[in-house]
Formats: sequence, C-alpha cells, structure tokens
Amino acid sequence: MTAAVPAVGDGGPDMVQLLTPEGQRVANEAASPYAHYVDDLTDDDLRGLYRDLVLIRRVDAEATALQRQGELGIWASLLGQEAAQVGSGRALKKQDYAFPTYREHGVAWCRGVDPLNLLGLFRGVNHGGWDPNEKNFHLYTIVIGAQTLHATGYAMGIQRDGAVGTGDPDRDAAVIAYFGDGATSQGDVSESFVFAAVTNAPVVFFCQNNQWAISEPNDRQTRIPLYQRARGFGFPGVRVDGNDVLAVYAVTKHALEEARSGQGPFLVEAWTYRMGAHTTSDDPTKYRVSAEVEVWKLRDPIERLKAYLAHEGKADQAFFDQITTEADALAADVREGCLSMPDPTGEAMFDHVYVEDHPLVAAERAEFLAYQASFAGAHEEVSA
Repeated sequence: MTAAVPAVGDGGPDMVQLLTPEGQRVANEAASPYAHYVDDLTDDDLRGLYRDLVLIRRVDAEATALQRQGELGIWASLLGQEAAQVGSGRALKKQDYAFPTYREHGVAWCRGVDPLNLLGLFRGVNHGGWDPNEKNFHLYTIVIGAQTLHATGYAMGIQRDGAVGTGDPDRDAAVIAYFGDGATSQGDVSESFVFAAVTNAPVVFFCQNNQWAISEPNDRQTRIPLYQRARGFGFPGVRVDGNDVLAVYAVTKHALEEARSGQGPFLVEAWTYRMGAHTTSDDPTKYRVSAEVEVWKLRDPIERLKAYLAHEGKADQAFFDQITTEADALAADVREGCLSMPDPTGEAMFDHVYVEDHPLVAAERAEFLAYQASFAGAHEEVSA
C-alpha cells in the first residue's frame, strides 16, 4: 500500500494557522479569534517555546539512539510533533491535569517531568518514576484510547469538587486528554465524548492527527475531518496546524479557558505528521512513500519558529547557538543518566501492586524469594 503525496493546504480552509511554514504571521478569518493569545506573549515567552522545541527533539533523538544500541526496550518517537505537544503543554495552567498516551514527551517536559523518568519506563527499570499528583501529569497509557475515559472521569470529579466556572483563575481547572488519529476509531474515545458532552465536563480532547495510525492512512479511518466529529456529540471542534507552535498554543489556551469556565468539552485536532516510525520496532517504509516525508520536512515546526524569531528580530544567532549547546549538554546528561540506571531487583515487582499489604501478594513474594534462594551456592557447586 502506498500513500498519495499530500498538498500543502490539505488541512483545509478552516485550519487555524498563525505561522506559515516560512515563518510569516498569518492574518485570516480562521486565525483571528486566537491571535490575541499570541500577542500577549513576550519575546522571552517566544524564545522559551523555541528552546522547548529544540531540547525535547534532542532528548527524543538521544532516546532513539539509545534504543538502537540496546539500552531501551522500545521508544515511541515524537519527531515532527514537537509543536503540537509544546504548544498545548505551555497553554496549561498549574492546576490543569493532563492525561497522555505513551508519546507525549514534549508535554511531560512542559509539566516538569525529568526526561530520565521517561527513559526509565522504556528501559524497564520503573513504572514511570514521577508522581502524577505532583506534576498534574498522569502516567503514560499504553492501551489505545483508554486515557480519554480516565480524563473524562477526572474532569467530572473536578466539576463535582466545585473547581469549574467559579471565576477564580487560581481555582478553576480543566483536563486535557491526548490521543492520536487512530485512537478515534476506538470505542473508548466515542464513549468519553458521550460522557463529557452529557455531563458538560471540563475536558479538552487533543487529537494529534499525525496522518498514520501505524499503517492506516486517514482515509481508512474516517469519512469526515476528525475535528468535525465533535459536532455530532454536541461540543465544539477546531483543526489547528499542529506544526505551528503559536497556533497550537492559542487554540489550546482558548479551549482550556472554555472548559474551565464551565462551557464543557472541546476537541482540538492538531494537523501534524509523525516523521519517524510509530515506534522503533516499526518500519514505515512498508506503507508510506519518501516523497510524502519530504513534503512534511518543509513544514518543520522548529525551523518555522526560528525563521519567525530571526525575521522579527526577537532572537539572534548567538541565541540559537546557545540553545544548540544546551541541547547537546542535555543529551549527554540523558545518555549518562540512562546508562547508570540501576537494574531493579526481582523482588521489586511486588512493591507497588497494592497500596497496602495484601496476603496473596505477600505469599507470592515469599515464594519468589524462596525460589531465588534455591539458586544460592549453585555457581560454587558447578565451579567445584
């Protein structure tokens, strides 16, 4: 199966875009309701977004290399989706809560999660390593689409706690649920849309439409644009250029404000592209053509923002060089930290099954320890 090469404007006339691939500001009808969110950003804020994009891409590249060298069991790359994740991640307030899939490394970065925690998960030495309630960032979810129900339930809880629509900016909260285009074919996603709509839950559904659900293109998944599905469930949906970090930030900021104020759920479809494989165990050359990848390279989110910053005089070459140096140092720290992670003991598998001690788990732990002890001295006997 091969794919047709997409046209530059195939996101549709309703797609919100604030920066063209060449880094020029856009002023049109679709963008106008959201432009003021970007106008409120300072030059430091804009440079901070660029820094986020570069650093998380460098972490992603290092993790991919570590997997290829046998140091990680698998890695789900975000290459090409940095703007969708950083733009939405920076739109969140501290009290908002995010529910990721297994690819939201950029959102994790924005929520203050140490990249080594992510690598530890894929190395098999921890179950995530961060406290979800401290970061307001849930643990990664491997089951496709399940996190949308978790997010909806959490949002309903926020609603019942009276932390929605009070008018207090430090109290009102919202939830964001991340998923890919393939997940929209899962029943869990449709069910979460139903629950969120009928309860008016403060949840933003954030779909990163990276054009391929493993090996299935969009036209095998849906007959209408994904953002239009929201209308059938009774809440708004918007398609945004997912490679435009400013547009993603602005649209997500708006959606979260709507949710926090009690206006109910909102669907954001970020129109982006997964430049790498689905995971490091996948071979995308089996189902997509290289010409398609080349088209999307011209829409690179980092180069787009870099061109804008340089053209507007908001950053110079010294700044860009400084970020490159910082990224290299971060990558070195990530590599060193990954390689020095201690292997967990076999007994550790029983530590977090239940919050409190459980008789069955205790019995299984004792059985395992006895089995492990039965090998004590075996090496010495063989050597003798």
